[in-house]
Amino acid sequence: MSRITNGQQKQQHHRLARHKVLGAVVAVVVIGSAVSACGTGAGSESPKTGAQEQPAKKKGTDKKADEKKVATIGGDGDFEVGKDVKPGLYRSVGNGADAGCYWERAKDSSGETDSILANDTVSGTSYVQVAATDKIFKSSDCEKWEAVDPKAAGTPKKEIKGDGGMYKVGVDIAPGTYKSTGNKDDGCYWERSKDASHGTDSILANDNISGTAIVKVSASDAFFKSSGCGDWVKTG
Repeated sequence: MSRITNGQQKQQHHRLARHKVLGAVVAVVVIGSAVSACGTGAGSESPKTGAQEQPAKKKGTDKKADEKKVATIGGDGDFEVGKDVKPGLYRSVGNGADAGCYWERAKDSSGETDSILANDTVSGTSYVQVAATDKIFKSSDCEKWEAVDPKAAGTPKKEIKGDGGMYKVGVDIAPGTYKSTGNKDDGCYWERSKDASHGTDSILANDNISGTAIVKVSASDAFFKSSGCGDWVKTG
């Protein structure tokens, strides 16, 4: 059984990063719910200005719908933090094992290995904390990244996929002791982390496993990551 050290994991990601050829920069898409109101007025025509026609307001009402904006990052490329993408916690869901989703946080746009703050290859779900001090966020072959409210509640599960990626503790997965069986050739990798920055200091514990793996996920953990493992079942 071999244990992945923080340094080895980061070096492995650095080697992978050098083979990535990314596409053009795609701006952050901001999805907002449009403000709408039902109308009963008749006989009015919209001016032909090319703008989208707005429905007439109902008499006696001056009510506006609340706007709810969700920041997203879609497509491949380099995104400038603070301009193309806002700092915050992001999640990408549904990445296939063969898709080769790769992301990277960088301190500058030099493209050098030393500029990489953190990176990862992803299958399933990934969370990433983009810091205000980051300069570039890079994404290649990933599903859309959507901003996540760190305080949002969820429905924690007691059984999770062993190749599902990252799970937010208390939201995606319930705290407790979990068991995964049938793992071969040290191919099962698990990780407990205190945040989603993916820096070496964020890892609380990790291991590569053959056979049966047993891990206690603490309520104080922020995330649990699983790759190439048999499904995990809560036993205590």
